Amino acid sequence: MSCVAFFASLFIVLFIQGEAFAQQAAATPSTQTSSSTPAKDELRISAHAYHEDLVLKVADLKAMSRTTVTVHNEHSKADETYAGVRLADVLGKLGAPLGHDLRGVALSGYIVATGSDGYGAVIALAEADPTFHSGEVIVADTMNGQLLDAKSGPFKLVVTEDKRPARWVRNLVSLELKSAK
Repeated sequence: MSCVAFFASLFIVLFIQGEAFAQQAAATPSTQTSSSTPAKDELRISAHAYHEDLVLKVADLKAMSRTTVTVHNEHSKADETYAGVRLADVLGKLGAPLGHDLRGVALSGYIVATGSDGYGAVIALAEADPTFHSGEVIVADTMNGQLLDAKSGPFKLVVTEDKRPARWVRNLVSLELKSAK
């Protein structure tokens, strides 16, 4: 009987938290609606708790501190070299908790990356922080010394520690910092 009571209590707690989350999400102002979908050559970054939305163009990304990574793409069975900006540097422009500030409730942060086709992937905020995680997560704009082609760019999220490129979101149009708490 105590097992049934436990699961009933768990269901109630999860249901109430889920309802509260849905209400919070509905009440959260969003500047991105279906009529204001970013252009394919723009990257919209949002972190409502820290800063108003930021829109970057290719030239904005080129002006930021750059990094280069070489990864093996399991789909193409080839090594690829990407250049771009660390996701942490992009999020830093919005005041996201990184470095020493990435602790406690901030560790429940995650980024939803979305491509122009609606494809999405989730990255934990800690995965994006080079002081916390050894892998690199970059917003790339070049591959093998060339601008990304129309199929992949102008922006592509690249996650170096993944064994498969399933979270490498091509035609990246938005990054949204959220919290599981």
